[in-house]
Amino acid sequence: MPPTAGHGQEVRRRLLVAAAELIPERGWSAVSTRILADRAGVTASVVHYHFSSVQDVLTESAITAMRQVLATTGELFISATTPAAAIDAMLASVEEYDGTDPTSLLFTETYLAATRDERLRAEIAALVGDFRARVANWLAIHQVAEPAATAAVLAAALDGLLLHRSLRPESPALTTVLRRLVS
Repeated sequence: MPPTAGHGQEVRRRLLVAAAELIPERGWSAVSTRILADRAGVTASVVHYHFSSVQDVLTESAITAMRQVLATTGELFISATTPAAAIDAMLASVEEYDGTDPTSLLFTETYLAATRDERLRAEIAALVGDFRARVANWLAIHQVAEPAATAAVLAAALDGLLLHRSLRPESPALTTVLRRLVS
């Protein structure tokens, strides 16, 4: 790879990292080209050389982060040997998120921005749909009733849990209730 291509990839990576930091710090709509460029250590023109808009940088950055979290959660769930163990793994996978941490805030800001951006909404829907399909397939293999509907409820519960964490801790009975869904 020529040095210029490697440098371009590094600049693009820095822009994506900067966007992932700025979204939870400032809010989606408060990230401007100048702020993004300053954080990434580049000029504003470089932002638009690599991306057609700030919205595109924010979208790619947020979708990448969401994909990584969902992949990790999905892998933990699917590697479990029983449905009850899968629920425990799913809940453990989000234990590090308290609702006020950067990843939680990134997700919240991204969901909010998706209410005004059809492309972002479609990309999130595809990620969630893929996660639900993988979980539903696993649930079907383990003979859980209505695997697609159960996977949808589990995904929604996971999102809701993360959203509500900043408000107050979840009920100790949450694990029991979610295990009941898969029994």
